[in-house]
Amino acid sequence: MKSAVETLNPTRVRLTVEVPSEELKPSLDAAYKKISQSITVPGFRKGKVPSRIIDQRFGREAVFVEAFDDILSSSYGKAVEENELRVLGQPDVTDVTEVGELSNGADLKFVAEVDTRPSIEVPEYDGIEVTVDDLEITDEDIDGQIDQLRDRFGSLKVVERAAEKDDTVVIDLEAKVDGEILEDGVATGLSYVVGSGTMLDGLDEAVTGLSAGEDKIFTSELTGGEGEGRTADVKVTVTSVKVKELPELDDDFAQLASEFDTLDELKADIKGRLEHTKAHDQINDGRDKVLDKLLELVEVPLPEKVVAEEIDQRKQQMDQQLSMMGVTLDKWLEIQGQTAEAYDAELEESVAKGMRVQFLLDEVVKKEQISVNQEELTQHLISRAQQSGMSPDQFAQQVMQAGYVPVLVGEVARGKALDVLAAAAKATDGSGNTVDLGKDLHADDEGHEHHDH
Repeated sequence: MKSAVETLNPTRVRLTVEVPSEELKPSLDAAYKKISQSITVPGFRKGKVPSRIIDQRFGREAVFVEAFDDILSSSYGKAVEENELRVLGQPDVTDVTEVGELSNGADLKFVAEVDTRPSIEVPEYDGIEVTVDDLEITDEDIDGQIDQLRDRFGSLKVVERAAEKDDTVVIDLEAKVDGEILEDGVATGLSYVVGSGTMLDGLDEAVTGLSAGEDKIFTSELTGGEGEGRTADVKVTVTSVKVKELPELDDDFAQLASEFDTLDELKADIKGRLEHTKAHDQINDGRDKVLDKLLELVEVPLPEKVVAEEIDQRKQQMDQQLSMMGVTLDKWLEIQGQTAEAYDAELEESVAKGMRVQFLLDEVVKKEQISVNQEELTQHLISRAQQSGMSPDQFAQQVMQAGYVPVLVGEVARGKALDVLAAAAKATDGSGNTVDLGKDLHADDEGHEHHDH
């Protein structure tokens, strides 16, 4: 086999490949075997039909059709390996010798264009200087956590007054389009927090000022169900108004909401957890800044096609998540106060930066000869399973079926590469104190978990 490489740009090459006809035999033998196992010919056992009989019955061209994908894939793979290319994604293959010509003894010839990893010269990373925010816990931070905890243990009490913002109302809804009640347009006994904006446009304004037993009609564009995209007249009836009563802030509350006997002990625990969380944030911020400084020192060209495919995949994932919530992307952007153009620009910037970071860390992995052992891979798999809401066994099964193991190995390796960069950096906070970006805070996480009753 002969192959030649032409560099089209820093992240794309053109491969010209020529494979002599005699080198196609392994793929043809496999095709004959596959066909033999799938046909029945009188006088021959299944799987033992000779090649000449297959040629007579189906024609040699049919065998080449069966073998073609394997021939092309195998030849392309060998050419990539011989030329030591680090390819990304699938190739665009053209100028392929036709099957009919191959069956008449022609050589296989084809051209493949494919994206490749950029060649990066990793800059010196020993002693990179970054500054992070001070690690400071204020009384307001602790009070904010206490308020959230009180809210969780608050109880709803019915009040005889009109609904106000932050009240919880129990409501019935009836939606009509063109005067007809929709089949799925009636709901009763719904709990709704006034001002949360989590249901229908116009609902907050409609229920504000209504007392139990009162109703109001408002118009709203439906975002799901039978009338999706249509404007409906919605009648909302308030059946009760409730206000949340918070528990007194004392030792009894500490015993109710936590494993501690006193409010002071609870606050001390909250302070410790906040310090731990902010230390995590401080270190992660420092690591991000180290990466940003390195990216300023080196040019990392990106393959346009791979970037575009990643952007499309992210958009599809976003659409699926919003669809499950009954919200369109346009509606979500409106809620966020963001334009589609700004969203696209942010997504493109995020994907591009993420890819540059990945390429850079992969080069550090190579330079530092970083490897991944089974224990590290297992721990990462368990962590990813927790993030996906699956059991480790379920996640591992999906990973194996999808051939995803190399991806997980790459994630672990890049994490270890970032550890190397962090340990080599010189970080200080705003007050001039040294911050160890290589410190492993995960080992202490269990001791900083908060235990509620």
